[in-house]
Formats: sequence, structure tokens, C-alpha cells
Amino acid sequence: MTDPYTRRTRILVTGGAGFIGSHYVRTVLGPQGPGDVAVTVLDKLTYAGNPANLDEVRGHPRFTFVQGDICDSRLVAELMGEHDQVVHFAAESHVDRSIHDGGEFVRTNVLGTHTLVDAAYRAGVKRFMHISTDEVYGSIDKGSWPETDPLAPNSPYSAAKASSDLIALAYHRTHGLDVRVTRCSNNYGHHHFPEKVIPLFITNLLDGRKVPLYGDGGNVRDWLHIDDHVQGIELVRTEGRPGEVYNIGGGTELSNKELTQLLVRACGADWDSAVEYVTDRKGHDRRYSVDCAKIREELGYEPRKDFAEGLAETVQWYRDNRAWWEALKERAAL
Repeated sequence: MTDPYTRRTRILVTGGAGFIGSHYVRTVLGPQGPGDVAVTVLDKLTYAGNPANLDEVRGHPRFTFVQGDICDSRLVAELMGEHDQVVHFAAESHVDRSIHDGGEFVRTNVLGTHTLVDAAYRAGVKRFMHISTDEVYGSIDKGSWPETDPLAPNSPYSAAKASSDLIALAYHRTHGLDVRVTRCSNNYGHHHFPEKVIPLFITNLLDGRKVPLYGDGGNVRDWLHIDDHVQGIELVRTEGRPGEVYNIGGGTELSNKELTQLLVRACGADWDSAVEYVTDRKGHDRRYSVDCAKIREELGYEPRKDFAEGLAETVQWYRDNRAWWEALKERAAL
């Protein structure tokens, strides 16, 4: 629990070896972090969890790593008794994989979240941050979703995440546990596992390979840099209200075709030889857009990273870090 001598808050970060979770850990333990936290990462190290993502903080005196499964109730109960707060990133998150086999998504995202939130309640954990996604809202033709809109998920992944949101919030309403939920738009940045669209397309283009563009390329997403996502999470963790949901967006809506054009240009490729239209994903949501008025007005959130700048930095990072992603792509046959 909180060290009475150092006044540090002990945070359990689940999924902290993944893309967003590891960036959160590196940020809060970095020079611009709050300075009053100690972090334990709990990660199963599945295919998308990479120990190298935590190399920067591995020797930090306030960092601990535990390899384990969030569905392991005994391990989770033990860890909860040693921590004040939880920031819960751990999830199966790739929509294509969920369409092929949704069972692991239900196990990890639903059962795993219940295991965590129940143990947190029983151990008297002071705060539970549940990191979710805008995909739980479904698809929207016009306008943007406020947090009060009903959930209407369309993929096994988003349905499992919506279920986990409701389970976590139920522990607030039933038991009074301080649960705070964030729902983010599509993230991008460095250390992103190369199965998702931006890192997959960048790495394919850098290798002179084609990129697969679903359907007509007209599906629209809002893009959020990981720096801005972590900024939003920390605002909600430190200043948000218990039992509330906060949308976190980046403010840059692009169709997949527009995004692909930017990536092709940034990687010095030619559209005709680099882009291959492929059969659309089953149940592919047409457009996502979150209304971020609540987090802006209550907590002062504003995305700081210009998309053009952030995308250029991301492309350069993959140019400079082939050793990080080449082995991952080979192992995952991407």
C-alpha cells in the first residue's frame, strides 16, 4: 500500500508490456512523471507483450515486473493486497483475430477484468482505472458519441470490451469501488505491435511489400497519439470522478484511404505498386468519433501532438528500429 515514509502510491499496471501500457509506464516513471508513484507491471507476455518495451525502466528503483495472467485469481489477489491503485490495460485487442476466434477475447477481456475488479474490491484498493475503447459504441454516420450514448459493439473484440466496461462500472455502483473508465480512439506511435494498420503498413512499405486496404478504404477513424492518450489517462486517474466514463480522442479523422496515402508518401512508395485492395473485414464499422467535451471541460484535456508531426516521428522510429519489429513480424508471420 502507500509507503508512509515516501508517500508513494503503488500502482498495479496490467498489460504493461504492450504498446499503450508500456508507454504509460515509461511516462509515469520518466522525468516528466509525477514522481510519487511506484509501478508493478503484471503481464502474461502473450504475442503482443514485449519485454523490450520496458527496457528503459527495467533498472528503475520504483519498477517491478511480474509475469502472470490476469485470470489467475490467486496471483491477482496477492498483488492487489500490495497496491493502492490499478491501471488496467491488459486485453486482447485485434479485431481480425477476434473474428477468427473470439474465445480468448471473452476469457481475457471479460473474465480477466472481473477477476481484477473483484480482487480490487476485496483488497480495499483505492482506485481502479479501466482503459477501454471507442469501439464499444459501434459505428456512427454523423456527429460524435458522448459518454452517455448506449453501447452497441459489432465485433467480438468490442463486445468483450463493452462487457468489461459494464462489469467494472457495476463494482462502483454495487460496492462503491472507485472505478474510472476511459474510452480512447485509435492510438498510434512507436512500439506499436505490427499487426495494427499504421505499424503494419509502415513496416510493409519499408520492406517494399504491398499493404492491404480493406474494401473501398472509406472507413473513418480518429487518430490519437500515445502521448496524448497517456496525458488523458493521468488526468482521469488523478483528477477524474469515481464511477464516470471519459472519452479521449485525438481530433484527427481520416478515412483509411487518406491514411494510406499519407503513409505511402512518408515511406517513399508508389501507390499503384504498393496498395492492394482486399475483401472488406466482416462487420467492419464505418466510422468512429468520440465527443471529448467532458474531459476537456472537467479536466482541461487537449491533444498536444500534431498528427503530421506525430506520424512523421512514428515512421522514422520504425526506420530506425528494424531490430525491434523484424523479429516480431517474422514470429507472427505478418
